[in-house]
Amino acid sequence: MPSASTGASTRVVASSAAAPDAAPAETAPAEAVSADTRLTPGGPGYRRMSFALFLAGVATFALLYSTQALLPLVSADFGVTAATASWTVSAATGALALFVLPLSALSERFGRRTLMTASLAVAVAVGLLVPFAPSVGWLIALRAVQGAALAGLPASATAYLAEEVRPKALITAIGLFVAGNSVGGMSGRVITGWVAQEWGWRVAVGTIGVIAVGCAVAFRLLLPAPKHFRAGSLRPAVLVRAVRGHLANPLLRRLYAIGALFMTVFGAVYTVIGYRLTDAPFSLPQGIVGSIFLVYLVGTVSASAAGKLVDRLGRRGALYLGGGTTAAGLLLSLAEPLPLVLLGLVLITAGFFAGHAVASSAVSHTAKEGRAQASALYQSAYYLGSSAGGTLGAVAYHSGGWAGTVALGLLAVVGVVGITAVGSHAARTRRRLVPVHR
Repeated sequence: MPSASTGASTRVVASSAAAPDAAPAETAPAEAVSADTRLTPGGPGYRRMSFALFLAGVATFALLYSTQALLPLVSADFGVTAATASWTVSAATGALALFVLPLSALSERFGRRTLMTASLAVAVAVGLLVPFAPSVGWLIALRAVQGAALAGLPASATAYLAEEVRPKALITAIGLFVAGNSVGGMSGRVITGWVAQEWGWRVAVGTIGVIAVGCAVAFRLLLPAPKHFRAGSLRPAVLVRAVRGHLANPLLRRLYAIGALFMTVFGAVYTVIGYRLTDAPFSLPQGIVGSIFLVYLVGTVSASAAGKLVDRLGRRGALYLGGGTTAAGLLLSLAEPLPLVLLGLVLITAGFFAGHAVASSAVSHTAKEGRAQASALYQSAYYLGSSAGGTLGAVAYHSGGWAGTVALGLLAVVGVVGITAVGSHAARTRRRLVPVHR
């Protein structure tokens, strides 16, 4: 991917000398750090790192969306509408969006690995309490706490990769982390679907909690200690300067908007699809509906292939392809035959995960300083898009059926394409204005 100007970014990562009281456990001696020691595919530690973050991605998405495939059962158990039940997902993603920036600041101070470990520990502990929620209000509250805890994962993980992996391997490494997200989202929904069919939604979400415990333990044992982390300051003024610097960068602003819009489509589709498939004319049982999420495997492939797409098409070309594929899937999903609906979900999933992997890796590539804050802003926008998509998708479905949800998704895709086109125009303008030196 070609280099991009960072605009008015601000130096956030301080040296050890500048922060003598910083936690030393994750800070390497200055003389030990060089570009040659960063991880690369085939090198020592790369596989352990990749698998550890893959498991973190699995746990994050399995927990975050553990109730999404179960919404019809939650509605029936508590006697609430689809819009109310959708808050068991939107509360989690919304809390994640609100807390990802402050927790990213903690990762600058105490270390990426430390914060990711603590976040997973709290999230899995809450996950074991979720099955015992006595009311839908308590369920939503616990899910919000769980989402807030998980906020320590996404931005810290991408910042860890940006610091510990060589630049040429960065987009592939982030693609593998995003692939872990897709596997977690898929397995969580498939497992909960079949377990819920036999024993109810409470046992289903408890099963996901137990699986997440195993992922969290393996993550902590496998992830290599960081060698390139430099502890920063927790002063609010430093955080504000970093955020201002990133928001002043037009490229980063566009990437944040693209992430939010892609996730609006995805959140809307997968919040509502369970209702559509359990209703007539399909009337599928809960286990089969949960198995529909096996299409997430397509997302695993498309996210992992994001690096090759960018090499062939460029970043904007890959975003156009992701948006076009998503739009085609939305339109195809309007068909009545179930195989065409499933093919539409395949295209939506492939387009979304490819676009997300490209946009999130571009953020890490663009932000040369304060990467945790840059990634946190992207994650905030991304999960706000998920919350908006889940809630608005349910409202659109209640008002206009599946066609209403598809219309919402197409509007978001038009936004992705339009913003990408603005970026293309800006790039052409810069090339015309910059003189060519012979």
